[in-house]
Amino acid sequence: MIHELRIYRCVPGRLPALLKRFETLTLGIWARHGIRQAGFWTTLIGESNQELHYLLEWSSLAEREAKWAAFVADPEWIAGRAETEKDGQIVMSVSNAILQPTAFSAVK
Repeated sequence: MIHELRIYRCVPGRLPALLKRFETLTLGIWARHGIRQAGFWTTLIGESNQELHYLLEWSSLAEREAKWAAFVADPEWIAGRAETEKDGQIVMSVSNAILQPTAFSAVK
């Protein structure tokens, strides 16, 4: 199992719109494509309270490539994303890292 850590840095004041989009649109599309999330977090104390951090679970890089490509090409996602951004851009930048567990990690 590998995990993907994604960090979304929002346009100031737009984090609520991003959270709503995940809750009402993105997670349902992910479920249809078999994309598994391991958790979502916002920053309580730290540099910025305008970030969303989340982990995705993948069995392999090949699984990630296939399922992520299908998701980003999904017509419902494309239309839904456009609709949620009709009042302006939500995400300023995205960073991601593919994480591999250590031999002593509690999460494998």
